[in-house]
Amino acid sequence: MFFLLSKIFQFVFSPLTWIIVLFTISFIIKKEQKTAKHLRVIAFSLLLLFSNPFIFYECMRAWEPEAKHKSEIKEYYDYGIVLTGMITYDDKYDRINFNSSNDRLLQAVELYRENRIGKLFITGGSGEIFDQSVKESKILKDYLVILGIPEDDIEIEINSKNTYENAVESAKILQPEKNKRSYLLITSAFHMRRAEGCFIKQGFDCDTYVTERYAGKRVFTPDKFLPQPEIFQNWALLIHEISGYIIYDVTGKL
Repeated sequence: MFFLLSKIFQFVFSPLTWIIVLFTISFIIKKEQKTAKHLRVIAFSLLLLFSNPFIFYECMRAWEPEAKHKSEIKEYYDYGIVLTGMITYDDKYDRINFNSSNDRLLQAVELYRENRIGKLFITGGSGEIFDQSVKESKILKDYLVILGIPEDDIEIEINSKNTYENAVESAKILQPEKNKRSYLLITSAFHMRRAEGCFIKQGFDCDTYVTERYAGKRVFTPDKFLPQPEIFQNWALLIHEISGYIIYDVTGKL
């Protein structure tokens, strides 16, 4: 149920949804011209606000944890824990489609190749509501083996469907309170606050390594102040993360 609700909230918390609803209501209540006009003004204002890149990146900068130089983390970790949510699988062509969050995997592999990580631990099953047959961590493990990483250096868990379950299912396998190993938690910067809280709650004493940062160097070029349609999707991502963090905190998952 919690998993299903999170998918519904992802739609409800989208600024584009709010704008469409406001415009729709404004045309339905034709007799209330004053109210309809106010709703359209609000909708148009939200349209400008949530399509502005500079405002978004400033808000994301406040949310994302600071990145770390490699010199700021330990020279070696027993496990690099990588959270999934970076692919879709096309069964027609038997092909992986990576999204922007694949930076999680790329950065982890780089650390592994530099002998800063002993083993990669990939956590995540299926994020789909109905089809739970495609297990992302299993697909990624097979992919890494094809790329030449020894199978013995890759461990996975395939049962989790969200961040909280990532931590719970990983703890069942790695048993962090029993086995005193060193862990480096690797996920996207926008996702790290929630992920770190969940893993700490499950007994992990882990360092963090953020990837896929949205808020880079502050730039004041004109294009950063002009409306851009893709910013709507970015806002939905940020609002989803903040609301998810709050819900996790209230329900005792952090």
